[in-house]
Amino acid sequence: MNKSITYFEKPGEINTLAVIEAVKTRALELDIREVVIASTSGKAGAAMAEALQDTNIKIIVVTHQYGTTEEGKWDMESQYVSRLNEMEVEIVSQSHLFSGVEKSLSKDTGGISRIEIVADTLRKLFGKGFKVAVEVVLMAADSGALTMESDVIAVGGTANGADVACVIKPAHSNNFYGLQIREVICMPREK
Repeated sequence: MNKSITYFEKPGEINTLAVIEAVKTRALELDIREVVIASTSGKAGAAMAEALQDTNIKIIVVTHQYGTTEEGKWDMESQYVSRLNEMEVEIVSQSHLFSGVEKSLSKDTGGISRIEIVADTLRKLFGKGFKVAVEVVLMAADSGALTMESDVIAVGGTANGADVACVIKPAHSNNFYGLQIREVICMPREK
């Protein structure tokens, strides 16, 4: 099989529209039924859902838990939550699987946990958006948002927006090594 990969010079939000177009093209080529996208504010998730509205592809928007940046607050912006709800897009909100309690323990007691090593390895070798793409598939699977019947497309980003998309065989976090990265659709060259 020959397939092209889109490489961006730099990571970041500037790549979001190109990622969305690449995801739509590849999802239709492979008959992918589920797209999982990381979205802190909801902006990238809403943009993906709008772009795929004319398809039968289910969009799952994954965001982090309440209290990430401010105690008791959620970073999803109400305008995007409203839009996602109008489009009947599922929103998954949960603790990052590659940090959570482990990161708190490391910060307070010193050292580094095995899960942080996994996260750092993905982040340093492939980039933050790539780590995020893998992580949100695990989060969506653990939340029951995925059918687990076939490959999905996972979308992650560096800070804001999207800059990575991969075709992934999903797995639950208790079967981490069951997850398989089948294809890279796009990613930044610079980490």
